[in-house]
Amino acid sequence: MELAIVVAVVLVALVFDYTNGFHDAANAIATSVSTRALTPRVALIMAAIMNFVGAFLGQEVADTVGSVISPDPGTHGLVVVMAGLIGAISWNLVTWYFGLPSSSSHALIGGLVGAAVASGSLVQWSVILDKVVIPMVASPLFGFLAAFALMLGIMWAFHKRNPHKVNRGFRQAQTVSAAAMALGHGLQDAQKTMGVIFLALLTGGYVSEGDPLPVWVIISAAGAISLGTYSGGWRIMRTLGRRIIHLDPARGFASESIAAGVLYTTAFVFEAPISTTHTITSAVMGAGATKRFSAVRWGVARSIVIAWVLTFPMAGLAAALVYWVCRYVFQLP
Repeated sequence: MELAIVVAVVLVALVFDYTNGFHDAANAIATSVSTRALTPRVALIMAAIMNFVGAFLGQEVADTVGSVISPDPGTHGLVVVMAGLIGAISWNLVTWYFGLPSSSSHALIGGLVGAAVASGSLVQWSVILDKVVIPMVASPLFGFLAAFALMLGIMWAFHKRNPHKVNRGFRQAQTVSAAAMALGHGLQDAQKTMGVIFLALLTGGYVSEGDPLPVWVIISAAGAISLGTYSGGWRIMRTLGRRIIHLDPARGFASESIAAGVLYTTAFVFEAPISTTHTITSAVMGAGATKRFSAVRWGVARSIVIAWVLTFPMAGLAAALVYWVCRYVFQLP
């Protein structure tokens, strides 16, 4: 029974990883597609490949995600982890349906915390505060301000150049910045699933705390998020690439470059599982605001922010409901 539940949890984790890929595909490529720097199909192929490669660049984020809760060993703890994953998947699908670029990362962590609270499991609130809440607030603020500043610098540096040549140059540069963004997405988001799978293996007694991530975990998580990315997330791509603001190539490059830099810094320096969605969306707003603040469709931005705020509690609530159902089905004490 316990082995079957471990296998089920791993499969559900890979399903979440897949939904993460198609939910967040827009993060890496929406700006490049909207500025016509890349065609949609080429952009998706490039993003899928870079997602796969990025998953192999470290395991700091995986370690953090695997430590946010401490469920009891055995069947009960495995049910807690499964409920957290299903809660996260549910919220991902809801926001995908409405085209809202919410955070898969915060849905995952919110789901784990919701299931843990419902079950009475230990929640590492200090880890959540230091590695989740503070970066959740700081990363989009920094992304907005840094993209705004970088775009001002670009405008100053190229204001006397031929606009047509400048746009053509930045379209070419966006190939690099989009690839860097996709690599950062793999670095951050594939590791989150790895962390949950490791947590399930630890809860089931198949690994010990402090063991390295098994190679099969890394490969399967990298493959699942890459397949999800290749399948695309067109609803969210329209929101991120066009409904917030119509980007030109220079602003697309500025947005992607800043967002990629934030992803690498938080992963390697702070070991924090930040939201790629929050980061790129705030960077798009920051770069777009250099046209004029009214150029940004703040009504759409407000809807996105509301989705951000709701993600953690709603995924947690969904996970708690799933836990109570599973507790009844498995007749847990």
